[in-house]
Amino acid sequence: MNILIVNPSKIPALLYGGTERVIWYLAKELTKMGHKVRFLVAEGSNCDFADVIPLQKNKSLNSQIPDDTDIVHFNFPIHEEISKPYIVTIHGNSNPGQVFDVNTVFVSRNHAQRHNSESYVYNGLDWDDYRMPDFSAKRNYFHFLGNAAWRVKNVKGAIKITEKAGAKLVVMGGKRINFKMGFRLTLSPRVRFYGMVGGEKKNNLIKASAGLIFPVLWDEPFGLAITESMYFGCPVFGTPRGSLPELVNEDLGFLSNDYNKIAEALKNADNYNRKFISEYARENFNSKIMAEKYFEKYLLVLNGKKLNNHNPISN
Repeated sequence: MNILIVNPSKIPALLYGGTERVIWYLAKELTKMGHKVRFLVAEGSNCDFADVIPLQKNKSLNSQIPDDTDIVHFNFPIHEEISKPYIVTIHGNSNPGQVFDVNTVFVSRNHAQRHNSESYVYNGLDWDDYRMPDFSAKRNYFHFLGNAAWRVKNVKGAIKITEKAGAKLVVMGGKRINFKMGFRLTLSPRVRFYGMVGGEKKNNLIKASAGLIFPVLWDEPFGLAITESMYFGCPVFGTPRGSLPELVNEDLGFLSNDYNKIAEALKNADNYNRKFISEYARENFNSKIMAEKYFEKYLLVLNGKKLNNHNPISN
């Protein structure tokens, strides 16, 4: 099958970039399955296992789809008629009342339900690209992973929780002084900021962490930070928003809207079975399963079926 994956950003993602990493691993797995995959993505992109076509913003999407394409996989809302069979994955949240294409896929059950849909596929990563976890190592701090300048990710809440617990916090995705989304200056010596990190540096920091602090203020659609942290044996301590109750059960972490309760739960971080948490992430959120689930969606569309009974609409 000839598959075209479309996204307006550049690949590969070296630092921050959830959607970019997801579509990278999706294409990689589809290629392993014997399919021909091409990317239609931002100029300057490169890939060693799939052809890359530079996306031209001044032209229609439809005109840039190769003739031999069997199915197109868009990763953003589309607003034009597409001549080839296609699906659309929505990776983020949307405004109330926003209407989506009938062949839309969401990234968690909760994400789909909030858009009056039952069509979803969990994000997956290729864990072979990550370091092996060390379950016996001493873990002396907790970590925050996400764009700290984005208020809904709530780095302030993560700092408050660790301060209440008397714990140390490593922040990946932000700096001590922030001006982007309202002024924030963190003076606490218990908090260390590493800015936007990726690759081995990020993995090594997570690997030595006692757990992920994730007190999001919005309905998280999925959260790669959750599954990456779990892979390294880190329990998740956060708020029960969006997909978190779906992804994090009592064996994998602790969820509450009460910062005092979360802070108290941090004291039990070493009581979690880190090997079980890691195996759970590896078995349930890997790119092979993701690719198989998307391929099922492709076949449905190619057989003339719709992925939703009606156009999804956000609550």
